Amino acid sequence: MAKSVKETDKKYVMNTYNRYDLEIVEGMGCNCYDVDGKEYLDLSSGIGVNSLGFCDMGWVDSVTQQVCKLNHTSNLYYSQPCALLAEKLCKRTGYEKVFFCNSGAEANEGAIKIARKYSFDKYGRDRDKIITLVNSFHGRTVTTLAATGQDVFHNYFFPFTEGFAYAKANDIESVKNLMDGSVCAVMAEMVQGEGGVIALDKDFVTQLKELCDKNDILFIADEVQTGIGRTGELLASSHYGILPDITTLAKGLGGGLPIGAVLANEKCSGVLGFSMHGTTFGGNPIVCAGANYVIDTIDDAFLKDVREKARYFREKLVELPEVESVSGLGLMIGLKLKNQIASEVVKEGIKKGLIMLTAKDKVRLLPPLVISYNDIDKAMSILTKLLA
Repeated sequence: MAKSVKETDKKYVMNTYNRYDLEIVEGMGCNCYDVDGKEYLDLSSGIGVNSLGFCDMGWVDSVTQQVCKLNHTSNLYYSQPCALLAEKLCKRTGYEKVFFCNSGAEANEGAIKIARKYSFDKYGRDRDKIITLVNSFHGRTVTTLAATGQDVFHNYFFPFTEGFAYAKANDIESVKNLMDGSVCAVMAEMVQGEGGVIALDKDFVTQLKELCDKNDILFIADEVQTGIGRTGELLASSHYGILPDITTLAKGLGGGLPIGAVLANEKCSGVLGFSMHGTTFGGNPIVCAGANYVIDTIDDAFLKDVREKARYFREKLVELPEVESVSGLGLMIGLKLKNQIASEVVKEGIKKGLIMLTAKDKVRLLPPLVISYNDIDKAMSILTKLLA
């Protein structure tokens, strides 16, 4: 890494990231290069953001055309990229309306506001509690930290937003024990990403949805990491045969540009009226142009290909002697190791030209959805040596 960049970063950027000793300067597809020209195979996709890999040329062209046409306009006016993206998302997912913002945390904040307003309008005050799951992660704002079901995040920034309770994942009785007259919603990730790449049990999700429907409690799916094809379906909730009342998206939707989305069904679509919610940059024409290209690319054939590549990758991973288990869904993969420490494996991987992530005590793999079989084989070759 060029010393000037590293030193400048350390001097002027707040020290909130424990960066690896790597400066990425360019990339294409699943490969990127550092300042010295060394090549890396990326199995992180910017923590699930680069759904189509680095600099997909169709995506670049779509964004570039929009950059040259209109960079930004206030949400007080209409813009074609935003309207088109909204239509595509609603028609593809079965939702009624969408609100655009800039990140996953913002999307979850929007979902929380819709849930509480829905309940306030129908039942009055004091029906505002939201149940989330132990080991969940929903963002880093004060409110989404409060929604996150991990004690490690509930420190320093007091007072946290009130109104959250935490049930055990895959334990429907734990949820029922928290369901009194004050609950307005349940929010859950179909796969707990930061919590260790752990997929929820299908029976639990089915019972949870039925319980919510029976009591007019909204079901919110946080699909910030699982959405937009990551699990082999456009929405991970499809694996469970449900359509939640609200689904939040971000990460892979923009293909590399910052975007968040709150999808609402018919009963939730009209909850927020004029001036009740908003954002300066949500629905930005450039970002929506990139997201439109992503949505157009991730069609049924593309998703089938993701499922097949995920199956191929997982079958190879479980054969590694050091791998105790493989978790997650699709190309959202967690590796529990028998003896080695995940964080050390990731560090060594960078030295060998393989970029990976961690989640709790696991190695986490979030490869671009366009990863080739050759790249999977190349990754397996490096992993085999790393885990020998």
